[in-house]
Amino acid sequence: MSLVSVHNEWDPLEEIIVGTAVGARVPRADRSVFAVEYAGEYDSQDQVPSGLYPDRVLKETEEELHVLCEELTKLGVTVRRPQQRDNSAPITTPDWQTDGFHDYCPRDGLLSVGETIIETPMALRARFLESLAYKDILLDYFASGSRWISAPKPRLTDTMYEPTAPMGERLRDQEPVFDAANVLRFGTDLLYLVSDSGNELGAKWLQSAVGDAYTVHPCRNLYASTHVDSTIVPLRPGLVLVNPARVNDDNMPGFLRSWQTITCPELVDIGFTGDKPHCSVWIGMNLLVVRPDLAVVDRRQTELIKLLEKHGMDVLPLQLTHSRTLGGGFHCATLDVRRSGALETYRF
Repeated sequence: MSLVSVHNEWDPLEEIIVGTAVGARVPRADRSVFAVEYAGEYDSQDQVPSGLYPDRVLKETEEELHVLCEELTKLGVTVRRPQQRDNSAPITTPDWQTDGFHDYCPRDGLLSVGETIIETPMALRARFLESLAYKDILLDYFASGSRWISAPKPRLTDTMYEPTAPMGERLRDQEPVFDAANVLRFGTDLLYLVSDSGNELGAKWLQSAVGDAYTVHPCRNLYASTHVDSTIVPLRPGLVLVNPARVNDDNMPGFLRSWQTITCPELVDIGFTGDKPHCSVWIGMNLLVVRPDLAVVDRRQTELIKLLEKHGMDVLPLQLTHSRTLGGGFHCATLDVRRSGALETYRF
């Protein structure tokens, strides 16, 4: 039996990968990091800080991830963790050399669709070999009968990036490039965010990889920066949480227009460590749906919790203190690989 079997973001959760903060660092400043993450924040890539995050940040985050693992295990969910590795080791191709990032966000580089798990062609050079942290897990999934594929490795040359372009246009369309966190699963419909972490060719490649059973919906002018899971959050069939600063009547994906939308309330700014955060206050809506009536939510986001409870959802309140520092909440820091349920089309 394939250990990978997942069709959406809300069916009852059975197996998940939870990332690790051990060895997390900011990679050396190169053109990819500057264009995708920091253009507009600094005048030049030489100003971007790099190196290990503070020990306190990593220790507290690892403790909180352990609590998440324990709570999910109590709910009957199988939890897997990546191998620890040296993220400072050099990464070299004929075109460039850099070092690594972290293995905190398995959601960013691995995409599970149906019984297939895909290594995606990520936008940052520092994440070129990130899937190595999950190699043993991927081998287990392959042995169980899961389909395991890797997108063509992109070259990621300097011409791939344009740091001086407006946000949303800094990743050029020279080859398929996208982070897995640019994708959300709605049964046979896959939302694909076209942004600085996913280009048009990436959407085209993904459609060819998943085949005719799925429709990949490239969503443009929705959110210009990286990843989609703090912009649109599906909760259960027909109900979706949206970010009011990004989603409106003009850019709402067409296949979701018949869904009921609830607007995320103003979120508590949880702060960050260092000169600049790695993500905005909207990381507070980056929640993990365990089943249609239960979600893991940041305990500090009390107004969001009240809103979810009003709409019939129970909440497991946990905390990732440094989610703005490291760039990921409960959805980012996990990858659901198996949920009960079948492939369906959700149109209302």
